[in-house]
Amino acid sequence: MAPRLPDREFEARFERVRDRLAETDADAGVWFDATSIEYLTGFDHIQTERPVVLAVTDERVEITVPRLEVERVRANPRIDAVAHYGDYPSGGPIAVAVEMLEGLGVDAVAADAEGAPGTMGYQGPSLSDVSDLEVETQDWIRRMRWEKSAAEVDLVRESARWANLGHRYLADYTEPGAHPVTVSQRASMDASRAMLDALGDRYVARTRGSGPVHAGYITGEQTRLPHGHTANRRLEEGDVLITGATANVDGYYSELERTMFLGEPTDEQVHYFELMCEAQSIAIDALGPGVPIASVDEAVWSYFDEQGVADLAQHHVGHNIGLGGHEPPYIDRGWGGHCESSHTEYDEDDAVMRPGQIYTIEPGIYTDTYGYRHSDTIAITDDGVEWLTYFPRDLEGNVIALE
Repeated sequence: MAPRLPDREFEARFERVRDRLAETDADAGVWFDATSIEYLTGFDHIQTERPVVLAVTDERVEITVPRLEVERVRANPRIDAVAHYGDYPSGGPIAVAVEMLEGLGVDAVAADAEGAPGTMGYQGPSLSDVSDLEVETQDWIRRMRWEKSAAEVDLVRESARWANLGHRYLADYTEPGAHPVTVSQRASMDASRAMLDALGDRYVARTRGSGPVHAGYITGEQTRLPHGHTANRRLEEGDVLITGATANVDGYYSELERTMFLGEPTDEQVHYFELMCEAQSIAIDALGPGVPIASVDEAVWSYFDEQGVADLAQHHVGHNIGLGGHEPPYIDRGWGGHCESSHTEYDEDDAVMRPGQIYTIEPGIYTDTYGYRHSDTIAITDDGVEWLTYFPRDLEGNVIALE
């Protein structure tokens, strides 16, 4: 399996974008969002106070970048021309982008935003503030990312394989007296080394210093917080752990999480573990093409209500995953084919699951003392689902025995 996207993927994406552009009165599509730019061109960058602006016409692809990105972006074969500015704020990035658009003969654009996002203190003008361009907004690429191609599913599947290895190392290295940080570092490093050794130069480097695999956990009382921190405490017999493992494969991610016990769990812990596991099974059994997305969340909450633990749940069942750790659609009772915060109203068909969508399934229960959550990454297929993550889910497979 090739751990990178083939060129035909990008060709197909440009074709879809240009088809959408042809349906508008705009002369160019414009993107400020870093993930959208990466999705369309393969050029990845860290979104900072320095805006990057991509323009696509029916014949050309041009980009405006800060000077420090020029050499990297010029190596991209899908981009025809590069404009650049010195730095923000002295370089006037939006004015340079407007000059680029004017050079393309553009009078009207369909953009993913009015201007660059306010990241890291950026406070620049919108396109309309510094030009006479007609600007309409669009959400094309964010919507395109919902359904993954077979090649994208392959990358998430490959990510899940290495996440599984990182998670296995994490479990193997966990013992009383160890510090969660050093266990995580060791597991992540060893899994990353194995991944890099196995894939060799076929691996597309997408990291800066850290390895492609990450595995770690939160422990003890921090587990009762869905986004708890890794506490500065050493592991003890009787600890509850909520783990997390993933791997970056050409920019794509999977998600593997487990509730584990360091030593034999108490009866109360077993009770909540089994409730959580059953809730996850209910959700996974409900998945499939054509299934209303909201109904999966509703099924889980109905189960929680029946068991008298609905007050211990704090979030929806899951979300899509791919280039982003969290992507729509979200498996939520309020999902009805639209996103409340979006300027785009989606079709009624967007309220149901479709082949190519990849979901994390992670209903959780959080008591006053501990939390309980598994997460598996599962793809919707033409006739059902495919489990991409596969670490054991049962109680026996998640108890770390003490010698």
